[in-house]
Amino acid sequence: MRISDLIGVKGPVFSFEFFPPRTEQGERTLLQTIDRLRELHPTFVSVTYGAGGSTRDKTLELVCHIKHTIGIEAMAHLTCVGADRDEIAGVLRRLYDHGIENVLALRGDPPRDQPRFVARSNGFAFAAELVAFIRATDLPFSVGGACYPEGHVECGDRDQDLRHLKQKVDAGLDFAITQLFFDNDDYFAFVARARAIGVHIPLIPGIMPITNLAQIERFTALCGAHIPVALRARLSAVSTDEEAVRAIGIDHATAQCRALLANGAPGIHFYTLNQSPATRAICERLQA
Repeated sequence: MRISDLIGVKGPVFSFEFFPPRTEQGERTLLQTIDRLRELHPTFVSVTYGAGGSTRDKTLELVCHIKHTIGIEAMAHLTCVGADRDEIAGVLRRLYDHGIENVLALRGDPPRDQPRFVARSNGFAFAAELVAFIRATDLPFSVGGACYPEGHVECGDRDQDLRHLKQKVDAGLDFAITQLFFDNDDYFAFVARARAIGVHIPLIPGIMPITNLAQIERFTALCGAHIPVALRARLSAVSTDEEAVRAIGIDHATAQCRALLANGAPGIHFYTLNQSPATRAICERLQA
């Protein structure tokens, strides 16, 4: 099923993001996570590329396994990193030939040894170009993209960053998933600004439950998201107690999700980090 045909049909959508593991043990852990979360009946799951597009084949393998063996609708991430138009056309054809109908079109992050993104010769410099390229093929994908309630970390002008989203929508984007955020006011203000400039596609909130303070501080430093002062103070007060940090993170994410859904968000996309307990706890609370 195309994700764009599932959004808004039977209430809010719930989805999970996974990444291709690097080891056999990591793969076993991921499959156990998917098995535990399958019981929550997600609308779809997505599978990322590794840094610099390094896990392209593994991404294809995983989305095929999740869709055809496990039985959950799956979406493959596709980035502009390290590939030209011919290579990306080949990936799209392989996805389609394997029955994958959904793609998340991203510019992607550069490899760790590159200080900034550099497009390949005959490649794409921006996600909007990738979206337009997908639409120019004869392959009927549902195409999602990314959006940034607090602005993209590389773009200091939030209005300009919003115009980048509008360019992706004009190129044919069906829906967008936000970067992680911890203050719902940022999401709702972003949605209002997006609607004001003609962005009317579903904007699905992306939520990452905090389970480790040092880890989330690294993530937010990289992506530019902020942790609200009150939440940071609560976490800092129990920073040496892993269970207490996890409990606060789950409580906060649950409250976030409840308020988002109550105020019209089209669903929730969970950044799981290939772990099930926190996401499962939140979903069970929401279902209750």
